[in-house]
Amino acid sequence: MEENSKIKLGISVGDLNGIGCEVALKTFEDSRMLDFCTPIFFASSKSIAIQKKVINSEINFNSIQKIEEASDGKIHVLNVWQEEPNIEFGKATEEVGAHAIKSLRAATEALKNGDIDVLVTAPINKNNIQSKDFDFPGHTDFLAAELEGESLMFMVTDDLKIGLLTDHLPVKDVADAINPILIRTKVRTIEKSLQTDFGVRRPKVALLGINPHSGDNGTIGKEDDEVLKPIIKEMSDAGHLVFGPYAADSFFGSDGYKKFDAILAAYHDQGLIPFKTISFGNGVNYTAGLSKVRTSPDHGTAYEIAGQGKADFSSFKEAVFTAIRIFKNRQANIELTANQLQKQRVRR
Repeated sequence: MEENSKIKLGISVGDLNGIGCEVALKTFEDSRMLDFCTPIFFASSKSIAIQKKVINSEINFNSIQKIEEASDGKIHVLNVWQEEPNIEFGKATEEVGAHAIKSLRAATEALKNGDIDVLVTAPINKNNIQSKDFDFPGHTDFLAAELEGESLMFMVTDDLKIGLLTDHLPVKDVADAINPILIRTKVRTIEKSLQTDFGVRRPKVALLGINPHSGDNGTIGKEDDEVLKPIIKEMSDAGHLVFGPYAADSFFGSDGYKKFDAILAAYHDQGLIPFKTISFGNGVNYTAGLSKVRTSPDHGTAYEIAGQGKADFSSFKEAVFTAIRIFKNRQANIELTANQLQKQRVRR
């Protein structure tokens, strides 16, 4: 990235029959957003023009064939496809599902190659994206396979950050999936993200119990006593600020979460229900632990209001700003580390 250039922010457009394009376009109707980044939609000019017309957006965009053509101060649409899908707002069709994946694959490739600096993904439908060439449950799993690192689904706001030990996994399989290696890996990933991406020097992390009341000393399951507690003690003894397991039912209602920099939930709904209850509309889904930065809004396709101009774009806007902040924090950390290494060499 050149010193004076804006951050190139890629946008995969998600399900064209949902609200993804609407919230993205609304975000950039405020021209001041271009002071922070150069947005590039991975779609086609015609598809974006259709979306723009439906929501009566007056946004102007520049149609490009190569990312190198993108210039600061403008909104760009990179033409990923020639054929145009039939857009039917509110319907989950295979056609728009296939185009959602075309957008995602093109944007991810650009991210891997360094052609864009960060990626913000608009919502997809997990059913209509499935094909013989794409069998991932969602964005997180796909990006984990494409990018280097240990991925962590991390739901974040300024005041609340919740990571998941397991994400898109049936509840019946959760307990068997949680083991010492997984716990150590996720705790270290969340700690590193807090330090590098959010500037927390000594992260303090709470783990939620697997079973109700954290197993009640084995009365309601033994996993908390036999799996979670020994690893928490081991990591605590090694100097990690890791605490728990806490009973999930009372942890958030009592404001216990405010004492920690992040919470690690055992499974999807255990973490996302309280997160979305407390932070809906302001939350961001961040894939932590990877070599590149990807965020998304904390909501889905919202078919029931798609094409009506009613969608709230707050979460998408937050996803944009969060991606930019994390990218800048990572750059600052790289510079700081390089400076420290240089000082050490000089001393020698």
